Amino acid sequence: MRTVTFATCILATCLAAIVLASSEPSSNASSESWNGKAAAAYLDGRMTFWMGWEVAARDHGTFCVSCHTVVPYAMARPALRAMLAEQGPSPTERRLLENVTKRVRMWKEVEPFYPDEKRGFPKTSESRGTESVLNAVILVSNDAPTGKLNPDARLALDNMWGQQLKAGEAKGAWPWLQFHNSPWEGDSQYYGAALAAIVIGSAPGSYQYSPGIQDDIKLLREYLVQGKASQTLLDRVMLLWASTKVPGLLTPDQQKSIMDEALSKQQADGGFSLSSFVGAWKRRDNTPLETKSDGYATGVVTLALQEAGMKRDQPQLRRGLTWLMLNQETTDGRWLAYSLNKQRDLSSNIGHFMSDAATAYAVLALQHED
Repeated sequence: MRTVTFATCILATCLAAIVLASSEPSSNASSESWNGKAAAAYLDGRMTFWMGWEVAARDHGTFCVSCHTVVPYAMARPALRAMLAEQGPSPTERRLLENVTKRVRMWKEVEPFYPDEKRGFPKTSESRGTESVLNAVILVSNDAPTGKLNPDARLALDNMWGQQLKAGEAKGAWPWLQFHNSPWEGDSQYYGAALAAIVIGSAPGSYQYSPGIQDDIKLLREYLVQGKASQTLLDRVMLLWASTKVPGLLTPDQQKSIMDEALSKQQADGGFSLSSFVGAWKRRDNTPLETKSDGYATGVVTLALQEAGMKRDQPQLRRGLTWLMLNQETTDGRWLAYSLNKQRDLSSNIGHFMSDAATAYAVLALQHED
């Protein structure tokens, strides 16, 4: 009798666990619910493609760092190291870091990504401003897990401050590449400034409180605060993220307002569509924006919500993370996202660009720690 009772209890316990697991999405997106190894392989493969692509080649044997492939990669790839039992940067990461370090050290010698002589005024200043922020993001992202800011990352930050606008309507921001490509090279100067705030606040060693940069941070804070009302929801979500890194950008009520507005765009399947976050932006080829949920919007929104303190058991955030867990492509490990600028073949190299960023942000959101 005792044996039957014990076995029955064990069986009941197991059944209860199965029922609970199947009836409620997991509140911590564990490595068992999505394939981190496949995501890393996709990101490394795309980074390898970019580094060898002749279009990306620049002077002194370097390559440009793109907003869609390189920068999200640099931000996300370190988050996969523990899952993959890596002791440090992967070979692909190291090659990227060597490239950026070379350009940072040779800042006065290397050419702008797009010189005025080849692409027209003011592409030189736009290139310098944009690259200075992106270089800092890449090197600081590598240093952040170590808790120590190395000299090259500090030099990248110095270069960045040297490009900050100190006067004019956009003072406090950086000149930013304008190619009429959303979301990074369209009306994207505000995005660039928010990204700069994120990297400043993420730099280890209490960097943002260094005495020599307080006036510069004040200008940046004023630019972001004064301009927030006119920005797209996507850029205000970036501001929400930045506000968790640099004090004084948003009040708690303003943070909540952005969070509520972002959550109001959640779709029936739990994901988010980038088309809901870019205002009246239209594609150049006049095709309609894709309205289905995508990995970029869902990754950015769920990451920013977590950065702002939302816990994973909040129902809408949990649904967004569950969407990410259920929508990783089994064929290549990426999350799909769609161009805002024209209809693209998602199997082409250029068609992968939005998915490159989507995959990186999905990783950051799923690997985020409460």
